[in-house]
Amino acid sequence: MTWKAIGIFDSGVGGLTVLREIMQALPQEDTLYFGDTARVPYGTKSPETVTRYAGEIASFLIKRDIKLLVVACNTASAVALPTLKRQLSIPVVGVIEPGARRAVEVSRSGKIGVIGTAGTIRSSAYTRAIKRLRPDAEVLTRACPLFVPLAEEGWIDNQVARLTAQTYLQELKESAVDTLVLGCTHYPLLKPLIAEVMGPGVTLVDSAEETARTVSAILADTGQLRPPSEKGNHNYYVSDIPAGFIRVGNRFLGGKLDDVFQVSLDEEEAFVR
Repeated sequence: MTWKAIGIFDSGVGGLTVLREIMQALPQEDTLYFGDTARVPYGTKSPETVTRYAGEIASFLIKRDIKLLVVACNTASAVALPTLKRQLSIPVVGVIEPGARRAVEVSRSGKIGVIGTAGTIRSSAYTRAIKRLRPDAEVLTRACPLFVPLAEEGWIDNQVARLTAQTYLQELKESAVDTLVLGCTHYPLLKPLIAEVMGPGVTLVDSAEETARTVSAILADTGQLRPPSEKGNHNYYVSDIPAGFIRVGNRFLGGKLDDVFQVSLDEEEAFVR
């Protein structure tokens, strides 16, 4: 039997934290990862533009016969997920719903903090998802744009990172949230520092971990899990020169990046719009 791969995409390298969790949860699965490095970041672009980009990448991955698509980008999950779900015949998983669901499960007080990029916070996607599941929840949000370059630079445990985290998180800490959602795929790299600043009374929710759990459950429910005896292969595609992606990607994956191929989406005929 030929087993299909899991398709994963992000605007850049951040989605590799989601891939890492999927590889740990499902080491037998093949994956195809697409990083849209020529057009990163998505957070500053209009919803229409992000939806168009997401459609082009989904088309590229669908042509490579994937069985499930993971939108490993919070901005694209916030604005493009409904369109992708409507137009694709395979399961589509974003990173927002799994994170929101976990936050509601673990919060005792219902005071939940969410940190993310400006685009994700502006979209209110996490707030809406949490309130759907728990209408009485109090959701406090904070954009933390500098966390992304800090994670990519590997500055995750120095004075600059610590001061940045303290400045961003002070208000949420004072608001006495008991749960904090890491609403950006870069943020898991800063998890120890964020935990230290927020203190032991705050549970951190890693959307990447929760997304991997959701993917496992869907593939199990649909009978599409590969046998555990198999070993997964991982292929990477980017829309700009691979050098920067490989440098940062090795940091995200712990030096496990295989061949990275540069492709032009202009040459692909998009059938998802």
